[in-house]
Amino acid sequence: MKVVLFVIALSAALTGSLAVKSLVFPRETATSYVEVIPRKPLNLKAFTLCMLVATELRGDRAVILFAYRTQDTDELNVWRERDGSLSFYLSGNAVTFQVPQLGALQTHLCVIWDYSSGAGALFMNGRKSLTKIYKSDHAIRPGGRIVLGQDPDALLGGFDINQSFVGEISDVNMWDSVLPKNNIQDMFCGKRIQRGTVIDWETAQLKVNGEVTVIDYKL
Repeated sequence: MKVVLFVIALSAALTGSLAVKSLVFPRETATSYVEVIPRKPLNLKAFTLCMLVATELRGDRAVILFAYRTQDTDELNVWRERDGSLSFYLSGNAVTFQVPQLGALQTHLCVIWDYSSGAGALFMNGRKSLTKIYKSDHAIRPGGRIVLGQDPDALLGGFDINQSFVGEISDVNMWDSVLPKNNIQDMFCGKRIQRGTVIDWETAQLKVNGEVTVIDYKL
């Protein structure tokens, strides 16, 4: 399989304008995915994960939005469930939020969680969900792979066409702490904040596999 390595960076074009990369997954496959190389290992007791996402998938179908897996375990997965709710999973069962459906218009989505209290919540377009208590005293372990577009049932494989992502994902950033609410809202409004300490989309290396189109959007 052909693998293309992209260095994702916010950079000045010849005209002086700025551009950022976006990933388009055009159809259901069992072979198309993007591996994201983090800035440092995911040895996490708290996190904020944010992205821009759009998908028109509907029906009796779950959709994977983000996957981080070690050799033995799905350490952190984010899903749009069959009923349209959003869930994240930390090494086992999920915490689920009843929120508006994702659609063709881009949604700014953030997930926050902290091990000390187990407090977890979602932000959609700057609006925070209720807080739920989930997996207190848990930790996300290092040594895995971050995948967009597929749900790996092995370290980097075991993909299922019926769980693949179809749509567009961009601006994936991750921090090893829970960001303040105002920072997340500033991000949604297009203001610059401290870049991701674990994943910084402006500088992240991506390994693109299969039918994924990488588009430059000028800012």
